[in-house]
Amino acid sequence: MGPKLSFPKDFLWGASTAAYQIEGAWNEDGKGESIWDRFTHTAGHIANGDTGDAACDHYHRMQEDIELMHGMGLSGYRFSISWPRVLPKGRGEANTAGVDFYSRLVDMLLEKNITPLVTLYHWDLPQAIQDAGGWLNRRTIDWFTEYALLMYRTLGDRVHLWTTFNEPFVCAELGFSSGEHAPGVCDTATAMQVFHHILVANGDAFAAGRAMLPGAKFIISPALVMAYPATENASDKEAAEQGWNYNNAYQLEPIFHGAYPQTMRAEMERRKVFPTILPDDMDRIMQPPDILGVNHYFSLFFARGTDGKPTCVKSDRVKAASDLGWPVYPGGLTDLLVRLNGTYGPIPFFITENGLALKDKPSSDGKVHDPRRSEYLRGFLCAVHDAISAGVDVKGYFHWSLMDNFEWAMGYGPRFGLTYIDYETQRRIVKESGREYSSIIKSGGLERVA
Repeated sequence: MGPKLSFPKDFLWGASTAAYQIEGAWNEDGKGESIWDRFTHTAGHIANGDTGDAACDHYHRMQEDIELMHGMGLSGYRFSISWPRVLPKGRGEANTAGVDFYSRLVDMLLEKNITPLVTLYHWDLPQAIQDAGGWLNRRTIDWFTEYALLMYRTLGDRVHLWTTFNEPFVCAELGFSSGEHAPGVCDTATAMQVFHHILVANGDAFAAGRAMLPGAKFIISPALVMAYPATENASDKEAAEQGWNYNNAYQLEPIFHGAYPQTMRAEMERRKVFPTILPDDMDRIMQPPDILGVNHYFSLFFARGTDGKPTCVKSDRVKAASDLGWPVYPGGLTDLLVRLNGTYGPIPFFITENGLALKDKPSSDGKVHDPRRSEYLRGFLCAVHDAISAGVDVKGYFHWSLMDNFEWAMGYGPRFGLTYIDYETQRRIVKESGREYSSIIKSGGLERVA
């Protein structure tokens, strides 16, 4: 074992979840239908025909789950609000029962000294708004801001950390280009227009929040990867830079610098998929976050393909993978944070998602042994510490996920949780990795494995 790596005393040790993936109670207490309710109830979309109708039953087991977090020693919890639970039609009259649910959740977290980090949009658009055109309709930008203002008013006296959007580019690509996610549209031009509208909505919600809650911090959490060249060849380096621009710069340049990367714009205009931009859109979008959320699961290695396009290839530097085949390369997170800080900073960061999908199941002793996840956790926490040592202001780490849950189109197959969920009985079992994380939190750091 190596030396003890200590983290700052105010470092937030957290875990993340999302409303549709854990809450269940899909049609209870006045909640409206979401695009994910509609999508999962349509045959052929989700592995094994799974739905989030019950999920982890968090809506009814909230107190039990908060006790679980407290026992683990978490000092932060990132959760999302279901827009149709608080506004069943997406706009208009609020659903008191839905608002009260999140108010109770915040109060109970604070009673346990757990800092709430609220995400306003983790993909579950109200179906009523989708029926009115969804994110392709520019009115949805205004409706999102109205929803955000409702939550700022009702929770802002106690919540000081707000994430507006989770992985907006993934949401646009998988929901509107590939059609793998709700609402199941398959058109790249539509996806790019949707992404643009989401960025405008993000800027408007930031501006509205800063006006109403001047002491709060506003965050966006894109999915970001480190892009490496497969070799030192100039063509592979150029391919990696194109990979960086597509995966990262296209999301961040508009927010920080008020423009899409010119090389990306030229390529999209050639393909006739670049979005329509109104005169003041980029000014509205350019609202840099107070803290940049980073959802990071893997790094990518790029080579120049035979067709001349960047292509992802396997690398000898990667020694492990998740059960989904996602490469495990902790050093990529350090390099990513250092590059982001150099390009867009200095700025504070949260790691808002980072985790490993495995096919966990209880052993004969009733425990869930997941040493690969424990190793993953230690590796990426060492990577975070390395970034801090390099001068990056990382203020917290939120593991994905607190518990196994509904993993979108993959249903209940992949398990990312620190806590095992028996979906038939809803029994919770803290995994070996959850106990490992608890030990790290309570000691304020960890030893580097040589």
